[in-house]
Amino acid sequence: MVAHRGLSGLEPENSIPAFVAGGNRSYYGIETDVHVTGDGKFVTIHDENTVRTAGDNINVKTSSTDLIKKICLYNLNESDRKAGLKGNDTGKRPDLIIPSLADYINICKKYDKKCILELKGPFKEEDLERMVEEIKGLGYIDGIIFISFAYQNLVILRKLLADQPLQLLTGVQDQPLSELIDKLNRHNLDLDVYCKGLTKEVVDEVHANNHKVNCWVCDTKEEAEMLIEWGVDFITTNILE
Repeated sequence: MVAHRGLSGLEPENSIPAFVAGGNRSYYGIETDVHVTGDGKFVTIHDENTVRTAGDNINVKTSSTDLIKKICLYNLNESDRKAGLKGNDTGKRPDLIIPSLADYINICKKYDKKCILELKGPFKEEDLERMVEEIKGLGYIDGIIFISFAYQNLVILRKLLADQPLQLLTGVQDQPLSELIDKLNRHNLDLDVYCKGLTKEVVDEVHANNHKVNCWVCDTKEEAEMLIEWGVDFITTNILE
């Protein structure tokens, strides 16, 4: 079980409290999203701007880390969102700031959790090289599973890290299964797939080619039990444990 954006069913997504909440529970790994800031640092946030999570319209890719670190996030978790609450309904908490990549990795390291690290959008090769060196400097490269919708990110990472677990994110319907399997085989990638687009046949075919299957985002016990019966290797969830 992988805690999606930290334990975002209980704490605001991609926040330090969400990462700690996942760390304090039985999850195998904690997933987050990473962007490059305007000054070349790495921060954990899903969107390209802070409108949805903080109200402030700050573009992460063009802003300084100092500015991003001053933003206070809404006290809004995924359960609140499903209940129809908005950011202004729950207010803000001073402890809810946008974490750095190092903040996230150090929490996962402390609690002995795998980092399921999603690279948001295409990254420059030099940025991926710097990220790998930063993670190595933190002493936790063996604790990282990189995931991305951007295939080229994983191609570059495979050149940098011959044996690193890498997962290609997809909805399956995006391309024929044969093309998808070819990509997995070509660069020794695993699959990270939207659970609504998954079938037992897909799981079996991916396993037949010696790749693992992660699936996102599953929040009901019944669906999780079905996925487990199909033999998936990981379930990414906002709240299930």
